Amino acid sequence: MKKIFKNKNFFISFFIILCIILGLFSFNRLNPTLFEKTFGFIITPVQKVISISANWIDDKIKILSNITNLEKENEKLKLELELKTQEINRLKQLDVENKKLTKLLDASSKYGQYNTITCNIIAKDPGNWYQTFTLDKGSKDGIKKNMVVLANGGLVGKVEEVGDNYAKVSSIINGTYSVTAKSLRTDDEGFVKGNITDKGSLKMEYIDKDAEIQEGDEIVTSHLSDIYPAGITIGYVTSISLDKNNKLSKTAIIKPTVDFKHLEKVIVIDKNNS
Repeated sequence: MKKIFKNKNFFISFFIILCIILGLFSFNRLNPTLFEKTFGFIITPVQKVISISANWIDDKIKILSNITNLEKENEKLKLELELKTQEINRLKQLDVENKKLTKLLDASSKYGQYNTITCNIIAKDPGNWYQTFTLDKGSKDGIKKNMVVLANGGLVGKVEEVGDNYAKVSSIINGTYSVTAKSLRTDDEGFVKGNITDKGSLKMEYIDKDAEIQEGDEIVTSHLSDIYPAGITIGYVTSISLDKNNKLSKTAIIKPTVDFKHLEKVIVIDKNNS
């Protein structure tokens, strides 16, 4: 029985191989023999299956090849995009730096009658606000105590301590001192200091109750100050209220011109040396 089964498998295999050979030889012949026609009837479906399978495999290979190429191209484009993004960020940063330097130059030219020194901030006290901070220049660069500090065309504060190669600045928002000031529009005067209840703002106190000062007015340093040159912008009025205690004066809330959360460079000027 095993012998018969083996012979059967042998004949089936032989027959299939013969069909394939005859199919290959008769594929392009114009006048095939009766024998070839007979086997051609059998082999044609096999040829179709082989041809379809070969085409399918070829298509899949092409698809896989395209996917691989697309993945490589995608990685390349990602890298190029990352490089472009870095370059754009670098140019944006340069633009921001240029704008800051332009404002400093504008402030420097505005007070050109005074000696000006441009400084970098190298340290500050803990917290979000630049209430006190340290500059990278000191007495050897001409900085002295009580010199006025500006940034972005507005008042920052004054120098409190000086070393050979550093200086410490106390900004106007820390609330430890007042600056004599006035409304540029009406000349109404008062004293500006840091607002304890809101570190990001200032308050102008002891304004006459009949003063015509109003929201939007620009507040500048007064000529009555011994330290600050007259006319330095401090900020703009955002609200005004009558004092609750004496009813004889007003208090204005001032939004400073300087962003006391983001300071990098400042200008130091000396009122007494012009």
